[in-house]
Amino acid sequence: MRDVEQGVERAVGRTVGPAEGRVERVVVLALDGVYPFELGIPSRIFGAADGRYEVLTCTADGRPVRTNADFTIAVEHGPDILATADTVVVASMDPSHITAELPAEVAAALARIRPDARIVSICTGAFVLAAAGLLDGRRATTHWQLVDRFRRMYPTVDLDPDVLFVDDGRILTSAGAASGVDVCLHIVRADHGSELANKVARRCVVPPFRDGGQAQYIEQPVPPSEAVGTAATRAWALGRLHEPLTLGDLAAHARMSLRTFARRFNDEVGMSPGRWLIQQRVARARHLLEASDLSVDQIAGQVGFATGASLRQHLHAAIGVSPQAYRRTFQAAAR
Repeated sequence: MRDVEQGVERAVGRTVGPAEGRVERVVVLALDGVYPFELGIPSRIFGAADGRYEVLTCTADGRPVRTNADFTIAVEHGPDILATADTVVVASMDPSHITAELPAEVAAALARIRPDARIVSICTGAFVLAAAGLLDGRRATTHWQLVDRFRRMYPTVDLDPDVLFVDDGRILTSAGAASGVDVCLHIVRADHGSELANKVARRCVVPPFRDGGQAQYIEQPVPPSEAVGTAATRAWALGRLHEPLTLGDLAAHARMSLRTFARRFNDEVGMSPGRWLIQQRVARARHLLEASDLSVDQIAGQVGFATGASLRQHLHAAIGVSPQAYRRTFQAAAR
């Protein structure tokens, strides 16, 4: 969960996201071979955030670009618009378009980005950032199928192939396809809190939260057709987070042995039941800290932590801040 909430840790002591009343400009850079699905993610997610963001799309030279599908796209903006961006998103492109050195027009376009702008890559967009030297010495991720190629080309990057996205301060990188949704929701959450991020997720009919540290490739994401899954038990547990649930309780609800349930849960979710429960409790606590005036002890009781001290410990381990600091930060952002 630490990967997901790096932005919260940075938010304490500064203004979260854009200044009050100001719309943040997000500019999406489309390169040759761009995947249409990933290209549309920023507009879809940020565009559903109650007018908090303006999303524009550009190409490196202002000309149309060929997608990896059977059509070409034309956009209204050239690279000049990058100099006005608060956030720049480099959309992914077909791996056949990856080169060790950036084309001159792409390098020139990236050079227009302001030093204080946030930069995000989706999937193979990480290759573009690495070629520009923006990931040297940084932790980053990309699609799991391209890990060996990435490491050969850019050995100075601390590549983590086992996560959905990485928030490394000003630069965020995400893995393949739908993880672009996760990183964009993470940005909305870090800028404006979980209430707006959850609203955006509902509008777009996507999961409101997936841990950035969750494995991007699970060997058995779907149980065999003859097997009983754990989804019903997870839904049951979410309605009882205030109770002291144990692995035995979960396994009994699923009518499985402890060992079978733990294995099947990890196959489906990519983490242990205990870690998942803590994540859900911390996520519920964050929402209550943002949206209610309940005390820390009251919130702890509602989300299943034995004491306020336990909540403080788990919240600090997850996002590096205390409940009071988190509440001050995001309630100020909401106002």
